[in-house]
Amino acid sequence: MTGFSCVGQKGRACRGYKGYTPSCSLRFAPLAPHTLKSAARGGGERCQAPRRPVTAGWAQQPCPGEDLAPPRHSRPSSWRGQAGRLPSLFAFRVFIVLLPRCLELLPLLSPSTLVPLSLISSCFSLVGAMPYLFRDSKPRPPPLPREARATHSSGKAYEELKQECLRRGSLFEDPDFPASDASLFFSEKPPVPFIWKRPGDIVKDPKFILGGATRTDICQGDLGDCWLLAAIASLTLNEKTLARVVPLDQNFGPDYAGIFHFQFWQHNEWLDVVIDDRLPTFKGRLVFLHSAEHNEFWSALLEKAYAKLNGSYEALKGGSTIEAMEDFTGGVGEMYEVKTAPDNFYEILEKALKRCSMVGCSIDTSSAAESEAKTPFGLIKGHAYSVTGIDEVSYRGQKVQLIRIRNPWGQVEWNGPWSDNSLEWRLVSPSEQKRLSQTALDDGEFWMKFEDFKVHFDKVEICNLTPDALEDSTAHKWEVTIHEGSWVRGSTAGGCRNFIDTFWTNPQIKMHLTETDDGQDDCTFIAALMQKDRRKLRKFGAEMLSIGYSIYESPSGDGHLNKDFFRYHASKARSKTYINLREVSNRFKLPPGDYILVPTTFEPHQEADFCLRIFSEKKAITEDLDENVAIDLPEPPNPSPQATEETEEEKQFRALFEKISGEDMEVSAEELEYVLNAVLKNKKDIKFKKLSLISCRNIISLMDTSGNGTLEFSEFKVFWEKLKKWINIFLLFDSDKSGSMSSYELRSALKAAGYQLNNYLLQLIVLRYSDEQFQIEFDDFLNCLIRLENASRVFQALSVKNKEFINLNIGEFINLAMNI
Repeated sequence: MTGFSCVGQKGRACRGYKGYTPSCSLRFAPLAPHTLKSAARGGGERCQAPRRPVTAGWAQQPCPGEDLAPPRHSRPSSWRGQAGRLPSLFAFRVFIVLLPRCLELLPLLSPSTLVPLSLISSCFSLVGAMPYLFRDSKPRPPPLPREARATHSSGKAYEELKQECLRRGSLFEDPDFPASDASLFFSEKPPVPFIWKRPGDIVKDPKFILGGATRTDICQGDLGDCWLLAAIASLTLNEKTLARVVPLDQNFGPDYAGIFHFQFWQHNEWLDVVIDDRLPTFKGRLVFLHSAEHNEFWSALLEKAYAKLNGSYEALKGGSTIEAMEDFTGGVGEMYEVKTAPDNFYEILEKALKRCSMVGCSIDTSSAAESEAKTPFGLIKGHAYSVTGIDEVSYRGQKVQLIRIRNPWGQVEWNGPWSDNSLEWRLVSPSEQKRLSQTALDDGEFWMKFEDFKVHFDKVEICNLTPDALEDSTAHKWEVTIHEGSWVRGSTAGGCRNFIDTFWTNPQIKMHLTETDDGQDDCTFIAALMQKDRRKLRKFGAEMLSIGYSIYESPSGDGHLNKDFFRYHASKARSKTYINLREVSNRFKLPPGDYILVPTTFEPHQEADFCLRIFSEKKAITEDLDENVAIDLPEPPNPSPQATEETEEEKQFRALFEKISGEDMEVSAEELEYVLNAVLKNKKDIKFKKLSLISCRNIISLMDTSGNGTLEFSEFKVFWEKLKKWINIFLLFDSDKSGSMSSYELRSALKAAGYQLNNYLLQLIVLRYSDEQFQIEFDDFLNCLIRLENASRVFQALSVKNKEFINLNIGEFINLAMNI
């Protein structure tokens, strides 16, 4: 998709004020189609990156070539690094969640249970590194339409806040979105001084909705959000959907309190957004979205609520119409290239509008110079339009297919055949014109012949409504399952198939397609992958990432698929593009069976939260392959009595032990620290800094069977066998023999040591133990294994001695233990 943008022009619909040219730049990277290339050993395929750079807007700078390699040990940029205060916010939230759970465990610890102090006292060392709060990875059903979560910082819902204002006799002022410059722009100051006014200060008789909410109520102001306005125009075509987003029981009547609310869908839930009615003005007129009727304010207030949802008005600059459509409906979007659309494209659009889907269209630009360019036929390139109707009309004894388009500017229309004042309408009966609501007004809406539409427009976006968006039972509902997850650099941000060494570490979702479509041999489904909160995080430097996914036929068995599987197997289906849109969605037909869907960013090491929705005509069963945590450790051997004949290695250790410990042959944590560091520093094939005193205390708590707080030589020998095994595992997964291990190999290394962990725990461990180049040295690997084994031993002991403890599974316990 070539980028498109729209720029309001002074004196036209945007009504720009002197000294300011509003812009609504929307530059997307070109479509990045997948291309298959033969691999040396079969099954190889590569993803093609966008070829040319993005010149403007918030879109991501794409990779310039096809044959790409992972970045060389350079720390990728992310909003986390550019906003130093955010990790501490995450840390505080995690602390609040974990502390009560830790306190719940304390009464379960009996005096006879050996629990190392370090397991409790060092829990909080990881808190500052956590990327997000723990979420259950199991698929979730979509929320019910009537449910909407209150989002105000006070925790109070709209009605409660309103009643408080009425009792006090004061108008509501929203502290979460104050009437200040911070709510307007984050990268600049307003070019002219804006004055925030309530509707009653702008006009004498303000109305919330005047004569019904219609598409003519949307006139673009001095903000580049035509994509949002096109979606609002489509929203007015469906009364039920409109009433959900814009609750109609609001007004400026006797119970007016200066407070309004609107509801939006965000990542699997509906949110109720409360605002006050102070709006930015210049010289007594609204600066941004406004109605053609100057005393009607529902559309301006809706825009403000959406700006609050995304952090500021500036955050609304540039976007895709389908993004707002999905936020108004919870629907799923599909994008069509008009020039290559199916032969039945007219029927597709007709069906979409009949089932109340929202439809938008646009004309591509090939360069920044074409942005906002007006064609000889009155159309604006790089501008978002709404499709508001489709129909046939009798003309000279034949049926002519027409399509109705609306410009959110409220003016500037098509001037070709079937435009408002064209000669064609003179041969159409007045009754037909009335049925089609044909008027010769400069209101931004016009009809055009469908064949002309296909010639002049390039993109069509359709947002299909989903079960959570409609209350009535219709034949068009879909079955929906939803997965939420994260790409975290160093653990689950593996990039696309081009980066085979890390691709397999991405999250993996298994789909069971069991029921074919009626009268068909295949199963139809739509996979929609959405990156979360990127618009809201723009103020911290976040950008839309290029995202996509691949679908593979699942082998027998469960568990996370490893690198070798993807090396030798090609995908069965995949997203058409890797593109920096908020959501990438495609429709597929596959035979019944089990499949693995792998959602990815184009490049590795890029962080974001995501939401994956699977829409199927028949119910599809899905599961996350990383939800199970399993520990498979051998029973620890009892220390053997002194052997009759010691090996040379044991003799050397005994001599060192005697030198350090004395005649009792027992070492404290301080003495063990000296012994292990003296031995491991001589290992030339591993990178090793130093074992800490805390690590040695953890080792003693793990191996001390007598409970005296020291380590005997026989106990040390048992530990040494473990240590040799762990060294061999480390060397096995040090693929480049650099002496350190890539954090992306940690999943396999831990599994070889007996630990099968889910994505969340892996992300936690990587953030704790890897360096900025995603490398893990042996001392950190050893510390990780010691802590894991301590946690698993304590869990086993508590599970046996405390029946109440069975309510906590091993995954939750390791989560707590690794945070203590």
